[in-house]
Amino acid sequence: MPKQTSTEVRLLRPADLAAAVELSTIAGWNQTEDDWRMLIDLAPQGCFAIDADGQLVATATLLCYGKRLAWIGMVLTKPEYRSRGFARALVTQALEAADSQGIRTVKLDATEYGRPLYESVGFEAEGSVDRWSRPGTSELHAIRGKFNPDRLSALDLAACGADRSAMLEKLATHSYVCADTNAYLFARAGRVTAYLGPCAASDPASAKALIASTLQAHSSVGWSWDIPVNNRDAIVLASDLGFTRQRVLTRMRRGEPLPGHADMVYAIAGFELG
Repeated sequence: MPKQTSTEVRLLRPADLAAAVELSTIAGWNQTEDDWRMLIDLAPQGCFAIDADGQLVATATLLCYGKRLAWIGMVLTKPEYRSRGFARALVTQALEAADSQGIRTVKLDATEYGRPLYESVGFEAEGSVDRWSRPGTSELHAIRGKFNPDRLSALDLAACGADRSAMLEKLATHSYVCADTNAYLFARAGRVTAYLGPCAASDPASAKALIASTLQAHSSVGWSWDIPVNNRDAIVLASDLGFTRQRVLTRMRRGEPLPGHADMVYAIAGFELG
């Protein structure tokens, strides 16, 4: 039985990458070491950890998009260390960090198990996100892309209501990226399946063209795709393309409502990114 019950929070470090990947793997999540490394690179003061018995046992991350929005993700606790207050301590630390920076809105995507904790610290439900999947027999090999901020940041800002250009530029370094005048789409390798997203578009036809062509180009790859449920066009498209709904997470908010156009979001960037 674990002996240590301290909830002392420290910063997550690059040296913790292997242990962090182990935590998300135990939970059955799809993140890779590249995903974890990107979070630490983007938010070195916003990635938190708790140790117990000489090992990393719990994590949470806070990624800030300017002063307008912060996103909490990667709230993980090793199974044998759950119910010890670690997740609460980490989420509290993340919220204190957001408040100290004057962040107006904090969001996250909650599992059914995490939702009671988030409600207890002031989050409220504002919608949901569906995980859709399509099986495949091969992996998506890394194709490095380039995100053109001058061209696409305005589209992402209109869709999401916050400036995410720094995250998108970083994400492009380990993603396949395609775009036209009215839409962009990222796709990247995952631990279990390839991940489709983020994708934003000003019209359904542009989104459909990018998504369908990407899937056709990688037809044997297994995919995961996370869609806000209020984008009915994206949900219909996922079904038409052979995806099936696997699970539902609750999108939650603490603070002010965020401007944006949810009908322009055809795929989120990830439960840890928004």
